[in-house]
Amino acid sequence: MKLKILLGLFLVSQFLFSQLPDGFVYVKQQIPSIQTELRYYSGKNFIGKPITGYNKNVIILSAQATRALKKAQEELETFDLSLKIYDAYRPQRAVNHFIAWAKDLSDTIMKHEYYPEVDKKNLFKDQYIASKSRHSSGSTLDVTLIDRRTGEELDMGTPYDYFGPQSWIHFMRLTTQQKANRLLLQNIMTKHGFRPYPWEWWHFTLRGEPFRNQHFDFPVE
Repeated sequence: MKLKILLGLFLVSQFLFSQLPDGFVYVKQQIPSIQTELRYYSGKNFIGKPITGYNKNVIILSAQATRALKKAQEELETFDLSLKIYDAYRPQRAVNHFIAWAKDLSDTIMKHEYYPEVDKKNLFKDQYIASKSRHSSGSTLDVTLIDRRTGEELDMGTPYDYFGPQSWIHFMRLTTQQKANRLLLQNIMTKHGFRPYPWEWWHFTLRGEPFRNQHFDFPVE
């Protein structure tokens, strides 16, 4: 009996601990087929280590953004494609981690991969790093496309989070296939209510987002 009581208390505590603020959901619970690779939970990112506030490999978005995203995913599945999410809701503490890293000019371990042509001291001036992020409002996400049959990402011309003009959505020095892949991603996301960001082919924000200009700081867990 004591064991059952303790188990019940543990399950209740886990349930309460995992509660999200009103209006937010776990994306995989709503869209089980969508693919995810939360880069800031791992060290596979421009800093090279896990980012503060990413405590679990889960994707969180506003419920409104998730409903729109589900429609995009359903349409892509008819072509044997899928969305793959790199990042979604981002706590302010993670943004603060980016800011602190950008100020440390000696830490350039990932420069060769993510910003080979950008001087780190210019990351603020060139707006690659900012003190606030649309991601913290809960309706912005970073995505790419994958082939559902192979699991391979479509070639978009640059890696995710590459700092440079090659990541701009209208950058033209790409192969025909790379241009087509970017155009497909832009078209499917805009069709289902998302607004692209001109300087990052992977970045989209829901039009009419419910928490515009609110910056949340609850952890990703």
